[in-house]
Amino acid sequence: MSSQPQAPVTVVPPLPNRRNAELFLLGFAAVITTVALLIVEANQERGVSWDLLQYTLGFLALFGAAHLAVRRFAPYADPLLLPVVAVLNGLGLVMIHRLDLAEGALGTGGARGPSANQQMLWTLVGVIAFCLVVAYLSDHRMLARYGYVCGLVGLVFLAIPALLPSSISEENGAKIWIRVHGFSIQPAELSKILLLIFFAAVLVAKRSLFTSAGKHFLGMNLPRPRDLAPLLAAWIASVGVMVFEKDLGTSLLLYASFLVLVYVATDRLSWVLLGLTLFAIGSVLAYHVFAHVRVRVENWLDPFADPDGTGYQMVQSLFSFATGGIFGTGLGNGQPGTVPAASTDFIIAAVGEELGLVGLAGVLMLYTILIIRGLRTAIAVRDSFGKLLAAGLASTLAIQLFIVVGGVTKLIPLTGLTTPWMSYGGSSLIANYVLLGILIRISHSARRPLDGKAPNATPIAAARTEVIGRV
Repeated sequence: MSSQPQAPVTVVPPLPNRRNAELFLLGFAAVITTVALLIVEANQERGVSWDLLQYTLGFLALFGAAHLAVRRFAPYADPLLLPVVAVLNGLGLVMIHRLDLAEGALGTGGARGPSANQQMLWTLVGVIAFCLVVAYLSDHRMLARYGYVCGLVGLVFLAIPALLPSSISEENGAKIWIRVHGFSIQPAELSKILLLIFFAAVLVAKRSLFTSAGKHFLGMNLPRPRDLAPLLAAWIASVGVMVFEKDLGTSLLLYASFLVLVYVATDRLSWVLLGLTLFAIGSVLAYHVFAHVRVRVENWLDPFADPDGTGYQMVQSLFSFATGGIFGTGLGNGQPGTVPAASTDFIIAAVGEELGLVGLAGVLMLYTILIIRGLRTAIAVRDSFGKLLAAGLASTLAIQLFIVVGGVTKLIPLTGLTTPWMSYGGSSLIANYVLLGILIRISHSARRPLDGKAPNATPIAAARTEVIGRV
């Protein structure tokens, strides 16, 4: 009997998933946060206390748990997403603690004021929400099945504050809160995620509605008039938020996010131009009809016209940036407490004063990395719903950051949105951690290996076979 030669056995090494790199970067984020906190304590001439060690250990425990959740349930996810968020969250906690010291809001025996303590608690809740999303959202495509449910719930969340009495829903003229027995929540923060899921699901399911060609005008294919219903519905909803809740930021964020998703799905500039035209019409009408919109625009044009009244907040913000200059006054050496709402809407002004233009540019670069990695995830993932959802989540972060920084620096009228992961507030923090969890799941789906092949870690060339614009 002749024996057939046996083919050599090839041992395939395990594919890298970059989780160790993520763990190293998380440790680096903890070092940055701890050093920044120590600098604040030193410049405020405060001694090192046991509370500072507790703060560091709590930060390590929270993001260590988040890392373990990603390692277990999404091992091929992008290794930069979680560490970048950890740095932003840590710097936000340090600045909130710094503002507590500036306002004299210290506990009797702790090194952190009440706001920093509460923010740390909300960080715990946010990380738990993140871990639950990563663990139980086994496939992001299952969200498409509940697209219409998400849209309905998102609209209900948006409408609830407008239907409640002003005593439990209004603050600084905006009806965006639900306050019950000392507990408050801003439902619009969760609405933005639910509505993004709805937008992505509808754009995938109704692709023909948005790609049907109408008349040809100036080199563009205009949509048919009967196909404009979704755009008009989004416009009416955004105007309704601005009218009944006086929330300019959420109105602009939701409408801009919808336009971005429509453009990504159809690759037609005509939708964007029509949307911007409707937005311009709505803005002009709102300026002439509603006093609060008119005040925001007038403060944007000339905040020094009433520096001790309606323009006081913007004037103080501009003084903070001027004081910080290029390199800043140093953590703990500035006067960020002179800006009203510095820990929420104007935390960027506090960063600009104490870290200067260089430090603020570094923070914006971290956001840029996060947004770019989210867009790369949208390019890499293989299903249309995942592409649109990842692009929508990343674009929403970019739009929100532009609105916040533009408003604080007087580039655009002030809207009142919070800076993701940095500003004080439980609703914003939890919603953004849920957003991050969904993006992590989509990233894992995009990068995991198929049939023993290498993971799609550099997907640009392969993704050219399926353009994002063709859903």
